[in-house]
Amino acid sequence: MQHVETRKPQIPESRELPKLSMIYERHPTYGIDLFISGKEGASDLDLLRRNGITTVVNCAVNLDFNYVRQPQVVSDHEGSVYGPGEIRYYKIGLIDGDGNPDTQMVAAHYIFRAALEQILPDKPSYPRRERGSVLVNCRGGRSRSVAVVSLFLHLTLPDEFPTLEAAIDHVRARRELPEDEWYKAPKPVLANAARRAAEWIKMIDRSA
Repeated sequence: MQHVETRKPQIPESRELPKLSMIYERHPTYGIDLFISGKEGASDLDLLRRNGITTVVNCAVNLDFNYVRQPQVVSDHEGSVYGPGEIRYYKIGLIDGDGNPDTQMVAAHYIFRAALEQILPDKPSYPRRERGSVLVNCRGGRSRSVAVVSLFLHLTLPDEFPTLEAAIDHVRARRELPEDEWYKAPKPVLANAARRAAEWIKMIDRSA
């Protein structure tokens, strides 16, 4: 019997995106410029400074950054360091696919808002009190960050983005995501999670 070799269909590679994309300029409630990037943009401190970014919100559970400059390191124990970072850094920690609890997208929205609304005490132990632009990142800047930012825009600017889909369309355009990648930008499971979260958050905010 002749063996017939079958080839698996090739999945097209994702195209390279801008290192940093401005998604919304001068949010009317918070007065900040909002950016999205992948790991390359989020790890480039000079790029962040040039764009006035003082806060990073990391959506990815499988990606971390060390923004602590060596002269400011407080401790070095078996490779772990801590100290005041050059950037205010918040971690959401989403999986890019199945596996997130239903409520994690709700938490993501409130962590994002906390990054904008926290009032830090005037103490030496809180050295990063600047209020500049905000970067939301994940590994590729295609899926998790797109879902979180779209949810934020829909909920905080409902007149401009009356549906989550309208916000996603805006983010895709500003991030320059190719149309043939939209099926995974954001991943459907994350878009659905954001859709459910939007309804829960509206109920929470109405009762607050």
